[in-house]
Amino acid sequence: MHIVFLNPQGNFDPKDSYLTEHPDFGGQLVYVKELAQVLASGGHKVDIITRKIVDVEWPEFSADRDVYPNTGKNLRILRFSCGGEKFLNKEELWPHLPEFAEKISRFYGKSLPDFFTAHYADGGYTAVLLKQMTGIRFSFTGHSLGAQKLDKLNVNSENWADLDNRFHFSQRLAAERASIEYADIIFVSTKQERDEQYKHPLYSGAFNLDKIKKFNISPPGVNRKIFSSVTNQLDFSIKPKLDAMVGKGSCPAIIVSSRLDQKKNIIGVVKAFLKQKLSLDNVPLILCIRGIEDPRRDIIKLSKDEQRVLNEILETIGPDIAVKNVHFLNVASQLELAATYRYFAARGSVFALTSFYEPFGLAPIEAAAAGLAPVVTKNGGPSEIFSDGSGILVDPTSLRSIGNGLIEGLKRADELSKTAIERVENKYTWQQTARNYVSAVHEVQDTEQCHTPVYVNIYKDNEYIKEYLSASGNQPNKNASKKLF
Repeated sequence: MHIVFLNPQGNFDPKDSYLTEHPDFGGQLVYVKELAQVLASGGHKVDIITRKIVDVEWPEFSADRDVYPNTGKNLRILRFSCGGEKFLNKEELWPHLPEFAEKISRFYGKSLPDFFTAHYADGGYTAVLLKQMTGIRFSFTGHSLGAQKLDKLNVNSENWADLDNRFHFSQRLAAERASIEYADIIFVSTKQERDEQYKHPLYSGAFNLDKIKKFNISPPGVNRKIFSSVTNQLDFSIKPKLDAMVGKGSCPAIIVSSRLDQKKNIIGVVKAFLKQKLSLDNVPLILCIRGIEDPRRDIIKLSKDEQRVLNEILETIGPDIAVKNVHFLNVASQLELAATYRYFAARGSVFALTSFYEPFGLAPIEAAAAGLAPVVTKNGGPSEIFSDGSGILVDPTSLRSIGNGLIEGLKRADELSKTAIERVENKYTWQQTARNYVSAVHEVQDTEQCHTPVYVNIYKDNEYIKEYLSASGNQPNKNASKKLF
């Protein structure tokens, strides 16, 4: 088949520049890149389409075309400009997506692909527009949905206008509703994602029980060429740096690897760690944040939202970071991150992810594949991933739960490491994801075409959101993001 991935704000390039580092370039980039590569290796022709940027601060994304090294001729990265040439945050892209879709349609002309696959809300909206223009079917993978973010930010009738202006919830929710309604397949990572996220009241009408057959539960996988427990030359190269940081002994550590996003709740791990310090017997806390070596020096590089998250962490730790046994580690690539995981796994360490909600949880299965014991949020995908007991589930709103989870994880690190590696190898591979994907696409192509969307306007009236906020007492999920500690 000829399959096209739609990612307006994906910004893919051969060197994986900023991969998962920028708030707009989260786990969906890893998902798309890995799945696209496996599909291409299986003989399918694959295009990843994203936005072209001609900006001196983002030189990696200025070419019309790119390819990944060693992937042959079946996979290409195509870039189309829309909304000018400068970098735009994803929230600013909405009015320019019709231009984006039009350019894609003109590019293919009569040589249309067999199938579009849309990722995130902006990709979904683009697919809806392209289905209007071409009739080509599409799948939708939300990765994270706006309704959950709206709830977690404690949006209410009083702050609605300001937060909608900042995050463009009106357009995002309208795009997601259209994507859900007109997609031929909706790929989700877990049953919980299907049964909880998509049944949110704000998707009422777009999602109903007769659409349940559109869902395909197909979890993402781990790149076992990168994330595994098998040592390689890079492990020996980074060892002196890590030895200098934590010493040459065998003391375990607590590892956090995440972008600086409030919903990731890094502050919860930091506070639980400091509260349990006497019980942790000199165990260090390692915060792997790309681009940050000296946090007080490097904070100027960050966006305002990221600075707020890091400032809260620094204020909590206090002036002398070293005395608190907290270390910041700048990891430059996925290969280096995997080597770092193996270094600490050999010491019986844990990986901590305590997000308020995690749609799936690719980060913990990557860490688990390298041998770290998972201590992860019970909210979302991780509760399904580690339902067999191969990880410890914690309540992200409770310092006691996080602290006890860290201590238990360290005590059971060897046992958890073995069971978690086995869990990943048996269930979470990109080859399995690709097989599910191809099978699902073939199945819908063998059925009658579902209705082509009528004109979709994501700037239409949003009274249904205001009604939801009013019916929820102006505080839809008041405990999710307030200062809990």
